[in-house]
Amino acid sequence: MEIYSEGVIIGIGTFLIIGICHPIVIKSEYYFGVKCWWVFLVLGIAGIVAAFLIRNIIISSLCGITGFSFLWGIKELFEQRKRVEKGWFPKRNGK
Repeated sequence: MEIYSEGVIIGIGTFLIIGICHPIVIKSEYYFGVKCWWVFLVLGIAGIVAAFLIRNIIISSLCGITGFSFLWGIKELFEQRKRVEKGWFPKRNGK
């Protein structure tokens, strides 16, 4: 019996990427506010473009997942601002 591990590797990678992007959004909003949304856009587009150009299915998938996670992060950045306004997260004094 042959075992294929690609799906599990991609699943673990997805879990880690989402887990890493969540604190990135929180810290980005804390230090820069929502004005850094364009960085998320550039990183998202770069990840998607890389996914098209890479032949290896695992790396290509992880690039695509990372790209779309950063695009989703744009929405979450603005949502994070609302969560800060509600007092669910700390507000930076200098903002």
